[in-house]
Amino acid sequence: MIRTFQAVVLVFFACGALAQTKTTQALDEKTEGLTLYFYKNTLRMLNQTESKEFDEMIKDIEKMKFVMIDREAEKFGNEEYRKLVNDYKAEKYDELLSSRLESKNIDVYLKEEDGIVKGTIILASDLTSLYVLDILGRIRPDKVGELFKTINESTDIGGMIKEFVGEDKNPDRDNRN
Repeated sequence: MIRTFQAVVLVFFACGALAQTKTTQALDEKTEGLTLYFYKNTLRMLNQTESKEFDEMIKDIEKMKFVMIDREAEKFGNEEYRKLVNDYKAEKYDELLSSRLESKNIDVYLKEEDGIVKGTIILASDLTSLYVLDILGRIRPDKVGELFKTINESTDIGGMIKEFVGEDKNPDRDNRN
């Protein structure tokens, strides 16, 4: 199962045409970082405990692009973040909520057509990293934290994320799980 999951993740690394928004695609092309692609079946692979709640949480997600950049290395400051948000708004995404989860600021944007949510953007940032979940479909806003937690706790994906942010190399980072 783990080898199959690793093979699927590697296929998604190589596939660049799955961007849901022009803004996320531009961010991905202009910055160095970690990019993962997920379809519904790939997301189900994260459900290693076979949780019915997780399946319910992802039921309206068609595909998802996860982009993570090192804000320090990419010189991605507050001005660049504001431009990113404005670019999403130019694509008709409206702000749904802003909050904090652990040490990250979380911003959620929705794109609706005829009252139906067609796209969801979730931005999670702190001083050192920016995480973008570009979702074709929707997720309940109160489940965003749970989705991040599941991705982070996935053995393979969590390991890639931790390697990318260099948690074991930077003593100033908070290493709590």
